[in-house]
Amino acid sequence: MLLTWFGHSNFMLQEDGLTLLIDPFFEGNPKAPAGWKKSIGHVDAVLVTHDHGDHVGQAAEICHGTGAKLICLFDLLPKMQAKGLHPEQMYGMNIGGTVPLGGLRIKMVQAVQSSATGSPAGYILTFPGGFCAYHSGDTALFSDMKLLRRFFDIDLAMLSMGGWFTMDAVEAAVACSFLHCRNVAPMHWGTFPLLAQDTDAFAVALKEYAPDTRMLALTPGTPVEVA
Repeated sequence: MLLTWFGHSNFMLQEDGLTLLIDPFFEGNPKAPAGWKKSIGHVDAVLVTHDHGDHVGQAAEICHGTGAKLICLFDLLPKMQAKGLHPEQMYGMNIGGTVPLGGLRIKMVQAVQSSATGSPAGYILTFPGGFCAYHSGDTALFSDMKLLRRFFDIDLAMLSMGGWFTMDAVEAAVACSFLHCRNVAPMHWGTFPLLAQDTDAFAVALKEYAPDTRMLALTPGTPVEVA
């Protein structure tokens, strides 16, 4: 798995010949690298967790430019169609559902947060080669995260940990203990002054609550390999 973080909750995942973007918030994102458009080549799908602007981001623009499919909550489809996306380019789904895409299985799971349109969500992505990734979206800690490990062997969890609007560092570490994930990519931190400005507290909490989970050190715009 090749993982690129563009700041906030914005990730690119590349595996088995598939390229996905999740919550592609670039414009207005101070951590997104300059000239980000040049780093966006072929994209198979753009996934949006909920309708807040710092998560929808440039989803419509990227889908227009690359021909990528848009994956989002069914209720969000009219807003995205109003941005000029054709219905055949969009896959609307709901929590608990699974959509196949070129050998990839995309499952939408719950997140605990607010949204003006429908319910916020997370995604569990199972790639053709077996790699399993979980993107929590914006969420509080919830005990049903323990259920996810009953159905999925999670290689990578992308977890919000910035506090204020989502889990904080300690709660995100407890989430790792619920998920039994091998690797964690902390997200939704450092973007704005209200959020945690570093991952130091998260690293400490991981040692206490989930010592077997490896925290990835990510620099926006720089790809890393995840085993």
